[in-house]
Amino acid sequence: MGAGGPRRGEGPPDGGWGWVVLGACFVVTGFAYGFPKAVSVFFRALMRDFGAGYSDTAWVSSIMLAMLYGTGPVSSILVTRFGCRPVMLAGGLLASAGMILASFATRLLELYLTAGVLTGLGLALNFQPSLIMLGLYFERRRPLANGLAAAGSPVFLSALSPLGQQLLERFGWRGGFLLLGGLLLHCCPAGLAFAVYAVTKFLMALGLFVPAILLVNYAKDAGVPDTDAAFLLSIVGFVDIVARPACGALAGLARLRPHVPYLFSLALLANGLTDLSSARARSYGALVAFCIAFGLSYGMVGALQFEVLMAAVGAPRFPSALGLVLLLEAVAVLIGPPSAGRLVDALKNYEIIFYLAGSEVALAGVFMAVATNCCLRCAKAAPAGPGTEGGASDTEDAEAEGDSEPLPVVAEEPGNLEALEVLSAQGEPTEPETEARPRLAAESV
Repeated sequence: MGAGGPRRGEGPPDGGWGWVVLGACFVVTGFAYGFPKAVSVFFRALMRDFGAGYSDTAWVSSIMLAMLYGTGPVSSILVTRFGCRPVMLAGGLLASAGMILASFATRLLELYLTAGVLTGLGLALNFQPSLIMLGLYFERRRPLANGLAAAGSPVFLSALSPLGQQLLERFGWRGGFLLLGGLLLHCCPAGLAFAVYAVTKFLMALGLFVPAILLVNYAKDAGVPDTDAAFLLSIVGFVDIVARPACGALAGLARLRPHVPYLFSLALLANGLTDLSSARARSYGALVAFCIAFGLSYGMVGALQFEVLMAAVGAPRFPSALGLVLLLEAVAVLIGPPSAGRLVDALKNYEIIFYLAGSEVALAGVFMAVATNCCLRCAKAAPAGPGTEGGASDTEDAEAEGDSEPLPVVAEEPGNLEALEVLSAQGEPTEPETEARPRLAAESV
């Protein structure tokens, strides 16, 4: 199942890394129970803007709570299939995306679907796995752990309500929803290797496709003839055709393969800087140069993205991880290009779009490189996991009979990114002793 608890053969640690898990559960519980109530501070502004009654706006919180409680079976199925951490990561991103999309709503129905359904589903996908993980880390101190985690609800309700009022007064309900969407990203505690990759992909997808989608219209508005403007995308495609296999061959070299995550970061950074440096390109020659540079970096990203994911999670978990990553990317794509189009309509200026898209992609590259480096350092400095002796519990033994793969050691999780590089360099292990780390990395998803 890969729920993400202590190693099979060890009991719940009742401390250690479990306190970190408890802190994450505190945050998740606080958002799950406090957030649907705290959004009520925006209801009067919604009633005024949409000409609706209180009962109409109250449906937002009602739908959010209904999704929180009613999608328990869905959450259980996903946890059984993918494990706790990927589901919690997906839930945090869905909850965040729901509030961000809600800030662009023009009808109450759109608020019901975004803030209600999407954010409510995201909170549900966070809440249930957090309770499961708490049980995996505490046994003797479980009543205390549950009590401390449950305290997140009143704490967050006490804080979110005045915060929402301040956001409403300063930024309006749209700006408040947008900022609360960013705040909900704190509901994304997950396994490190997969989390780093998934967050990178989400940031990347927000801006990667925007320049290509708007390029032709941008060129036409700059006075480029229609035929020449359409050919710009062909230039991107021609360069991409060459860049992908060339980058794949380059990444396969013995000296570079262990450092594929950094090569992926470099490709993202190059793509972002290309957007930023070409924001003022108006002549056809400058646009052609942009297309060549964009196609090269875009091809590098395309060639490396799934190699990085495969190395991070391992072949057995790759199909499940790929499905989740593509889902997160789909959410980001639904946000990025439409938001860019709205900005163009409002500002009548394409420059800001290139600056924004380039910043998002460059940020993804920097985040990937820094997070990888930090996690590798933590892996080298981290002590051994708590307790290397002791028998497995009855539950763990029963699970072991149905699933031959061992559960991951959370205290050793920072090694996931180290395993990412080692896997790239070594390929499939041939001895039982060397098999442990790749399996650990695979199960962390």
